[in-house]
Amino acid sequence: MSKIIQLKNVSKTYQIGETKVNALNNLSLDVNKGEFIAIMGPSGSGKSTAMNMVGSLDTPTTGQVILDGYDISKLEESQLATIRGKKIGFVFQTFNLLPSMTALENVMLPIAFQNKISRELREKKATDMLNLVGLGDRLHNKPGQLSGGQRQRVAIARALVNEPEVILADEPTGNLDSKTGQDVMNLLENLNRKHKKTIILVTHDKEIAKRADRILNLKDGTIARK
Repeated sequence: MSKIIQLKNVSKTYQIGETKVNALNNLSLDVNKGEFIAIMGPSGSGKSTAMNMVGSLDTPTTGQVILDGYDISKLEESQLATIRGKKIGFVFQTFNLLPSMTALENVMLPIAFQNKISRELREKKATDMLNLVGLGDRLHNKPGQLSGGQRQRVAIARALVNEPEVILADEPTGNLDSKTGQDVMNLLENLNRKHKKTIILVTHDKEIAKRADRILNLKDGTIARK
């Protein structure tokens, strides 16, 4: 099975005033195409930093991050932005939807940044994604008119609209009740099993993590060995 993501001896140190904070410590990780991985660990364990590395939102102090053959630790920000848009879709705990825009307009946004295509085609792609997540009847609703679960589905549709190979989901059920959270996990699982998307999920919930193929526990910036 081919690897889509590799972290090779990745360390990340932040300078906060006169203090150095080691967020990641020689972390190595391989993710295969089509795999569903859950990352767990206490606050301060490095989960978010590891997610930022994989999502090319940050670069390592030392080590390499390989995304589908690209060593993103050596790329300029403009190159990173292009790769992010084409290869990775992000789903956040707080949805990060623009409240003044409809569901359709929110999902259309990433296409506008990545592709010079007509508004008609952008609208069709966004509509298709909203239909895929079961919100074809909510295209013109704004986030304030949607439930938490529906807003997360809009966020997932937005993450999918540029047809990325990898979906990074950072606590996607954290602001949802248990039933709605399970509905969102069913959707992510379907995207993985049926549509072959690679999914990396950060969660504090052991029951949510059990839905993944593999669980990685982070401690002190590296994978805890059992």
